[in-house]
Amino acid sequence: MKQKLKTLACDWLPPAVVRQIRRRRSAGIRFEEEYATWQDAAENCTGYDAGGILEKVLEATLKVKSGEAVFERDSVLFDHIEYSWPVLSGLMWVAARNNGRLNVLDYGGSLGTSYFQNRKFIEALEQIRWNVVEQSHYVEAGQTHIQDHQLRFFKTIDECLVESEPNVILLSSVLQYLEDPLYLLKTFSASKTTCLIIDRTPFSSSDVDRLLVQTVSAPIYSASYPIWIFSMSKFLQTLEPNWSLIAQCQSPEGYANSTNGFEFSFQGMLLELRK
Repeated sequence: MKQKLKTLACDWLPPAVVRQIRRRRSAGIRFEEEYATWQDAAENCTGYDAGGILEKVLEATLKVKSGEAVFERDSVLFDHIEYSWPVLSGLMWVAARNNGRLNVLDYGGSLGTSYFQNRKFIEALEQIRWNVVEQSHYVEAGQTHIQDHQLRFFKTIDECLVESEPNVILLSSVLQYLEDPLYLLKTFSASKTTCLIIDRTPFSSSDVDRLLVQTVSAPIYSASYPIWIFSMSKFLQTLEPNWSLIAQCQSPEGYANSTNGFEFSFQGMLLELRK
């Protein structure tokens, strides 16, 4: 009942009110300062290893895998799955174009969060392979505790491509945390993978990218790291030579503000490689 009331509220409340609600729900996350270089921002951050983040994520993911919990994101357990319906639609669109075969390269996919999130739907497909490319310590934990015949973990893109031929790349909440995200996009543009799904990525109406520090606190975990807020116009111009935009939508995180009032929103995209 509580979830239905939340849905009704989002359907009927004015957009400005909905934005404020979402901002309060994200009270444990702040976007601070603005830095000229990645190095300057990184020097003011604790990084991803702070506070035993991996241990918390692994513990939560194992509960999801065993059925003790329903959904995990950023080490936090939920009593219901928070679907990203545009992502799921994109995945099923790719599978439909490939005779029911879905082979995902999930870059920065933690311990399989998106796989478990969408497992109920994609299990009906003819063939599934979900490849997570992550940091070494995540891969080692995934291979030891999580991996099975469908969900696999790799330390590099090349290592993944030796074993698999993905038909879709998933970049969910990852590009903004890379020092050089454009290099990654160029790498994928040169691959044979024809579809790209971007989700939970922050964009602004500014004509330049902004570099902030994201600070996360309890009840999630305590850490801070640099984050890019991309210029939407600049980002689309970068993709345009190699990728055709099929669909675009706002992610569930919606709008956010930095501590100095800079507004941005989290967006998702489905793209197809130009032939």
